[in-house]
Amino acid sequence: MKEDFLHFLWKHLLFDKQHPVITSGEKIEVVNPGQHNTDAGPDFFNAKVRIGETLWAGNVEIHLRASDWKRHAHQHNEAYNNIILHVVLENDDVIVRDNGQAIPTFVMTYDPALEERYEALLAAPPPTPCAPHVRHIRPIDMVHLLSRLLVERLELKSANIRQALALTHNEWNAAFHQLLFRAFGFGINTVAFELLAKNTPYKIIGKHRNVLLQLEALLFGQAGLLQEPAKDEYHSLLQKEYCFLREKFQLSPLEAHLWKFLRLRPSNFPTIRLAQLAQFLHRAPPVVHLMEAWNKHSEKELYALFDLQASEYWETHYVFGRPSPPQPKKLGQASIYNLIVNLAIPYLFTYAQYHHYDNLRENALELLEKFPPEQNHIIRQWQQVGIKADSAFHSQALIQLQTAYCDKKRCLYCPVGAGIIFPLSSFHQSNG
Repeated sequence: MKEDFLHFLWKHLLFDKQHPVITSGEKIEVVNPGQHNTDAGPDFFNAKVRIGETLWAGNVEIHLRASDWKRHAHQHNEAYNNIILHVVLENDDVIVRDNGQAIPTFVMTYDPALEERYEALLAAPPPTPCAPHVRHIRPIDMVHLLSRLLVERLELKSANIRQALALTHNEWNAAFHQLLFRAFGFGINTVAFELLAKNTPYKIIGKHRNVLLQLEALLFGQAGLLQEPAKDEYHSLLQKEYCFLREKFQLSPLEAHLWKFLRLRPSNFPTIRLAQLAQFLHRAPPVVHLMEAWNKHSEKELYALFDLQASEYWETHYVFGRPSPPQPKKLGQASIYNLIVNLAIPYLFTYAQYHHYDNLRENALELLEKFPPEQNHIIRQWQQVGIKADSAFHSQALIQLQTAYCDKKRCLYCPVGAGIIFPLSSFHQSNG
C-alpha cells in the first residue's frame, strides 16, 4: 500500500462516508478535502472538516499508520502544529501537538476492491500496465484523453522554452537559437550542440548570417573542428575566416573530442549537421518573424523551412579532406518532422500563449494534426494494444501518456488507470 493511494481517496472523497467518525467518537463531515501538496509539509492545505458541531479549517496529514507521524519526525516540525485532522488506515498511536492536545484522528475505510485493482495495475508488466483494458475505451473518450495529454505535453515543453527565455532575458530569437542548436544534436550530439550554442552568441551569428562561408567558419571553428592543418582549399578558407572572427570577437572554441562520430551513419556526422544548421541560419529570417508566418502559411511551407541541404563541398565529403562519392547531404524527412514537431510547433504554441494569441495557439495544435506520427518504440507499443497514432497530434499525446504515467506507474493520475481502479465512481463520471 502506498500513501499516494490514500491521498487519492481523500482528495476525491472516495472513502466510506456512510458513518464516518473520528477516534473520539464524534461524527466527521469532510466539507472540503483541501489542496493537495506534493512538496514538503502537510499533505493537504486549507481543508475544511466538520467535527461534531464545529467547522475546522486547516491542514490535513495522511499516513498508513498513526505511528508514522513520529517515524517521519513531524513532532519536531512546527509546520505540523496546525494539523486539524490526522487520516490513517491503522490507529496504532496517540498523536499530540506541542501543547499536549491530541490531534483528531480519522481511520479511513473503503471498498477493498479498489485497492485490489490498484495493486493489480502496479503489478502489471511494463510497458503498458492497462493493456487488457485500454482497447475497450470508447473512441470519444480516447479523443478527449489524447487532447488533454497533448496539451499537457506542450505545456511541459513550454516550461523548457520559458526557461531558455529567462536565460536570454526574454529575447525570443536568442532563446530559439539555443533550442535550435540542441535539437540539431539529434540525441547523440545534443550536449555538444548545446555547448556550441552557449559558446557562440546569437548576436555574432546574426551579424554574419548573410554570408554562408562566414557562418560555416563560425560554427565549425567554435565547434573546435578547424584545429588540424588544412586538408584542402575549402578547409583552408574556413580556417582563415574563423581566425579573423575569433580575433574580432575574442572567441574560444570547444574541444573537438566533444563531438561523437563513432557508430553514427556518415549522414548523421556532426560535420554534416553543422553544415545543415548553417544553411538554416543563413536562409531563415529571425524567429519572431517566423511566428507570424507560421500562423498564415501551410504545413508545406513549414516543411520547406527545414528542408535543408549542406553546401556544395559536403556533396562529396562527410569530413574534411576525405572525398566521397557524390551525394547531396539533405536533412532526412524523419529529421525534418522531428524538428517541426518537437521544436517549431512547441515554440509557436509558447509564443502564442505568452502573447495571448488564441488563434495562433489553435493553429499550433492544428498543425500537429497535419504531420504524420512519429515512428518509435513507444508508438509501436501502443499500436500493439490497439491504439493507433494517425498524426503527430496523437503520437505526441501517446508519448506523454507513456513517459509521464505508464513508465512511472502513475495509474492513479491517469484517466485510463483511474477509470479501471474506480469504475462508476464519482471521480470516473466527472472526469470520463
